[in-house]
Amino acid sequence: MIIKDFETFVVGNPPPRFGGRYFIFVKLVTDTGIIGYGEVYCATFSAHTVEAMLKDTAERYVVGHDPFHIERLWRRVYGAGYTQRPDVSLVSILSALEMACWDIIGKACDKPVFELLGGQVHERLRSYTYIYPSKGDVYPDKSDDDHVYVNPDRAAERALDYVAQGFTAVKFDPAGPYTVFDGGMPTGEELDRSEAFTRRIREAVGGEIDLLFGTHGQFSPAGAIRLAKRLEPLDPLWFEEPVPPDNIQAMARVAGSTSIPIATGERLCTKYEFAQVLQDNAASILQLNLGRVGGLLEAKKIAALAEVHHAQLAPHMYCGPIVGAANIQLATCSPNFLILEGIERWTGFQAELLDKPVTWQDGYVIPSSQPGLGVSLNEAVARAHPWEGNNLHLEMGQDPVR
Repeated sequence: MIIKDFETFVVGNPPPRFGGRYFIFVKLVTDTGIIGYGEVYCATFSAHTVEAMLKDTAERYVVGHDPFHIERLWRRVYGAGYTQRPDVSLVSILSALEMACWDIIGKACDKPVFELLGGQVHERLRSYTYIYPSKGDVYPDKSDDDHVYVNPDRAAERALDYVAQGFTAVKFDPAGPYTVFDGGMPTGEELDRSEAFTRRIREAVGGEIDLLFGTHGQFSPAGAIRLAKRLEPLDPLWFEEPVPPDNIQAMARVAGSTSIPIATGERLCTKYEFAQVLQDNAASILQLNLGRVGGLLEAKKIAALAEVHHAQLAPHMYCGPIVGAANIQLATCSPNFLILEGIERWTGFQAELLDKPVTWQDGYVIPSSQPGLGVSLNEAVARAHPWEGNNLHLEMGQDPVR
């Protein structure tokens, strides 16, 4: 079997735009007619630039090759152009192509991918959602001081909505804007707001619901430690990415100074970067994203490294449903799985993009028994929503705010 052709899709995400502005998918086609789907999670270049990079990589390293040869594919792309180091943009593209190959492998073997990566460990997967607005856009008017992102009472009300739906964990990030000039020292107002948000949500949902405190590397180690001390009495399940991801030892300083577990990984790629996190005891929860980390086999290697350090996995998802499906495959076959991120209940446009939506019941994802990744892209829906903008999938503030 060889891969004979491929196709790319750059899909605009309509309002409320949960999961980002657009999604980038790839379809691989074999000479036997088997199709595999993958998704890129890359925000460093415009969508159509990433698409061009994806096409170039597929033409060089995928077409004409056997989809079963995952290690060969990985080494060829990882070493492209004399790189041979963690390059987040290149590895994101590799991730999409690799997961599409696994989709093909699973279909060829008539097995879900998780059965080929160690077998099913979990019958169901605990899931959480970010606290999203109940109406309107995920990118709010910055002058709206009653929005769920800035008003603790609105956030608490929304958290209660999610608990009523069956969620046992919710995530929120009230710590203030994040910019290319981070990390810095939190202001007094940011410390007060972060504590008030966490306290108000804790009071609303009670002690049985886990609170996931998300930041995006806004702070210095000293600033993050100050914030952690304010949050400790409220017992969040984790403190996410408290400092920028470029200095693992700085994150380790935070981890060693608080009782709150540190979570990180959405901006990291390959076993090489995650190994440093584990070696330095910088985090006990790894949030690898299957559209960025280097693919499913690479993620399984990272999961094994995490087992050695008794660290757990909480796959990250702020993208489309093909990455979500790959996250499910990894989680299902990993003994050290903790919790899975989803876009609410995996409904809305995320579900429309699939021929059959992901099954979510009472706070848990039920892994599909279908072969491959367990989902198929609805190509008609994808083609009906082309992305034509120039914004990046995620954009940080361009000026200092602290």
